[in-house]
Amino acid sequence: MCYFKNLIKVKFPLVILVMFFVFSNCESQKKLPKRPNVILIMADDIGFECLSVNGSTSYKTPVLDSLARTGVNFTRAISQPLCTPSRVKIMTGKRNYKNYEYFTYLNPDQKTFGNLFKENGYKTAIVGKWQLNGLQQKIDGYEDNTRPHHFGFDEYSLWQLTQLKKQGERFSNPLIEQNGKLLDRDPDAYGPDVVSNYAIDFIKRNKDNPFFIYYPMLLVHNPFVPTPDSKAWNSLETRVKPDNRFFIDMVAYMDKIIGNIVNELKVQGIAENTLVIFVGDNGTNLNIVSNTNNGPVKGAKGNTITHGNHVPMVASWPASVKKPKSYNGLINFSDFYATFAALLNVEKDNSDGISFKDVLMDEEELNRETATIYYDPMWGNNSGFRNVFSQTDRYKLYKSGEFYDMKYDLFEKKSLKDMELSESQLLIKEKLQKNLDQYPDLPKEKPILNIK
Repeated sequence: MCYFKNLIKVKFPLVILVMFFVFSNCESQKKLPKRPNVILIMADDIGFECLSVNGSTSYKTPVLDSLARTGVNFTRAISQPLCTPSRVKIMTGKRNYKNYEYFTYLNPDQKTFGNLFKENGYKTAIVGKWQLNGLQQKIDGYEDNTRPHHFGFDEYSLWQLTQLKKQGERFSNPLIEQNGKLLDRDPDAYGPDVVSNYAIDFIKRNKDNPFFIYYPMLLVHNPFVPTPDSKAWNSLETRVKPDNRFFIDMVAYMDKIIGNIVNELKVQGIAENTLVIFVGDNGTNLNIVSNTNNGPVKGAKGNTITHGNHVPMVASWPASVKKPKSYNGLINFSDFYATFAALLNVEKDNSDGISFKDVLMDEEELNRETATIYYDPMWGNNSGFRNVFSQTDRYKLYKSGEFYDMKYDLFEKKSLKDMELSESQLLIKEKLQKNLDQYPDLPKEKPILNIK
């Protein structure tokens, strides 16, 4: 508050001068920081081990490394082990048992963070991979190309909105739907460039408005094929021929695309107050082995072991993050909706997450000690991994009663018995059990969709 004392005793010109400075100071104190632009980038099938800042020696990710070193590197982000369960959870902020109904489907009765930003005056766009209309099952409305608008996105440039994968791939000669129209096919076009260029154009057009971009990337999902930076791209024949060796090129191109977006923010003069978050949707493909400073890591997409759901996560917000850091608290995918609601100063609706806004604001941090995952993939090839578990950074307890020390048993080969546990371990197990008691058991039968 601002106070005036004994001003009547001061000569008039001096009073005017004092009042000018005092009121100016008051106004600066009342002025709220401008709402940030927000860009959420979610890579497809990339585990924690694939960023060089996280110890990878197989890949180079200089852009993400730089964002991590000047922003926040979240070292314990826990996703669902498979793509659609993660996408439904991150978009709605709800535990899977509440609203995940089918693989590749999000029920239109749900509210997403797209709706949240749009309701609060943001221009919104989604680019990249959709795969949420229930195309395979032909669920009511599966051919509805306005579904992204329904979920709060003003504009879109997407693969697999109303067209199945068999009708057109996402990389060379991509089948992209953009704002209600199918783009012309072009053998020389590269899907990740098409959608990211749209995002860059959206940034240019909305630099003077608060905006939200959700970019569920096309990279680095299989098929592992050449990128425009690969020598094999020069031939129409070789650019569509899959080979695991191209995974390295795809990781590099993913990083390059993120660099293009970050550079555009700088060109438009809005990088300072734009929050950019990068995260993976689940672990790396099962056929990929990555070398790290701690030894080789085999991808475990679909599996509930650590390598199936421990994903990279980096945040950059120069106007807010003044002290670069690594954050070791657990992050659950339901937290994103809650965080965005907190940034907008609105209620988080019925989301189940906890905001990590404090981490981004250099405020006092309350490290979450546990994360609980309800995982029923409803996907034929992964049906054996369906489970519910709660974990700390070291211990994991399943609803089935299996209890693991991931520090010494990363691949969960030997469940610990109560008689083997110390008093502190028993307390941890008891705490995890209380978390699990809040979750229902997996149903005995669920509709399963077999997809190759």
